Amino acid sequence: MNQSRPKVKKSRALGIALTPKAVKYFEARPYPPGEHGRGRKGTSDYKVRLLEKQRLRAQYDISERQMARAYDRARKVNSKTGEALIIELERRLDALVLRSGIARTVYQSRQMVVHGHIEVNGRKVDKPSYRVRPDDVVMVRERSREKHPFQVAKAGGYDTDGETPRYLEVNLPALAFRLDREPNRKEIPVICDEQLVVEYYAR
Repeated sequence: MNQSRPKVKKSRALGIALTPKAVKYFEARPYPPGEHGRGRKGTSDYKVRLLEKQRLRAQYDISERQMARAYDRARKVNSKTGEALIIELERRLDALVLRSGIARTVYQSRQMVVHGHIEVNGRKVDKPSYRVRPDDVVMVRERSREKHPFQVAKAGGYDTDGETPRYLEVNLPALAFRLDREPNRKEIPVICDEQLVVEYYAR
């Protein structure tokens, strides 16, 4: 089933492009979908915070339950809760497979992990929520490397912006990368006012 249209609508509703394919649609129609999209005015503080939380959730394609768990872990860190939350989410295996250029979208990245194509430190990991630690080496499993999506990735086909986050050391020809260190919030390519998300959960 072609899921691009629902993702385009979702992108427009949230005000962010969730896939490369959604970018051109979003630029042409930068207002919410539906008959009355352009006419919507005014919003409450609650809705602003809710929207920001939904935007963050959508960028990592996670459930509300997963988001709430990540927030609970972030609260226990001795730093700003909002920044800790983004870093917590960024350490997910599916997020880092996307950042490395091995996958084109977070949806494709998740599928690669779930289908058992990815290994961490030589062991297969099929949980997208697996939290990668500094110095962990992630790579495509030997038996999966000849599959078409990985051949595209190997040739740099998914590396759209040409800039790899500084916390990753990537070797696309080897379909591998290493998390060098914990990311800094400023380096993470996520569009979010995380303080609004913290205020949503703290209400």
